[in-house]
Amino acid sequence: MAEYYDPETYPKEWNYLQTGTIIDQYMIERELAHGGFSSVYLARQLADQFQVALKEYLPRKLAHRTWNNVVVANSKETLAMFKRGRALFFEEAKVLGALKHPNIVEVTNFFRANDTVYMVMTYDYGVTLDRLINKKIPPVTEEFLLAVFNSLLAGVSYIHEQHFIHLDIKPGNILVRPGNDALLLDFGAIQRISSTRVNKMDAVLTPGYSPAEQYKVKAQLGAWTDIYAIGASMRNCLGNNPPIPSPDRIQRDNLVPAVKAFSRKFPDYLLKAIDWAMEPKPENRPQTVEQFKQALVRP
Repeated sequence: MAEYYDPETYPKEWNYLQTGTIIDQYMIERELAHGGFSSVYLARQLADQFQVALKEYLPRKLAHRTWNNVVVANSKETLAMFKRGRALFFEEAKVLGALKHPNIVEVTNFFRANDTVYMVMTYDYGVTLDRLINKKIPPVTEEFLLAVFNSLLAGVSYIHEQHFIHLDIKPGNILVRPGNDALLLDFGAIQRISSTRVNKMDAVLTPGYSPAEQYKVKAQLGAWTDIYAIGASMRNCLGNNPPIPSPDRIQRDNLVPAVKAFSRKFPDYLLKAIDWAMEPKPENRPQTVEQFKQALVRP
């Protein structure tokens, strides 16, 4: 018989795996990041002491960790959603395990333990783009934008060629490595490109970065959907402000075009490309990564 616990009565540190905890063949060193559905840890392989990133499925609105690290649903009402999310997380790991490209995070292993699922990824050194923008180090220049986003587009193009779309591209999911080489992270929203929308447990929507069609259940999604998010991420680099949410732009577009807002700081061709990628209507955007890459070629 399943047991249910009130997570509010348990110590706050139980939300995260503690340093020294051993999961399967890995030892936890420290937490790297966490979100609503998962946490990522720096871990070390016991066999060779090689460092990896270990991602654990733990949706905190649906479940929590007990004293012995077992992940349980918060209630009978959340059990079904927790199990469905766990299955989707495992499917995500299998998909990522088959995708190999220098500019997307590499999954090397995945397994079940503690009544949840874990994903093992290569650990890359770098800083997420959102942190770089906030620190303004290095300064955002034409050269910086082209280096980061052309390398990002190489990874996204590969994903699209495999008939998938990422659906959660944003500065927080772009790791900038030495040489301004981008690595795309967090594939929790990935889905196969098809004529019909795939309904997941929860649609992943990030205001400012998710285009209008992503908010609609019956809308067709495609490469143009990721391209909007890439354009919005580039726009954020220019002014360190998330763009206006796309549903608001459909009603009345109050977003000042980049060619007007940043004309004194950046070249015209770059700003026009960003505006093109961020067209509110999908049919008015670049339809493929290759089209967008051509727009980013310096005249």
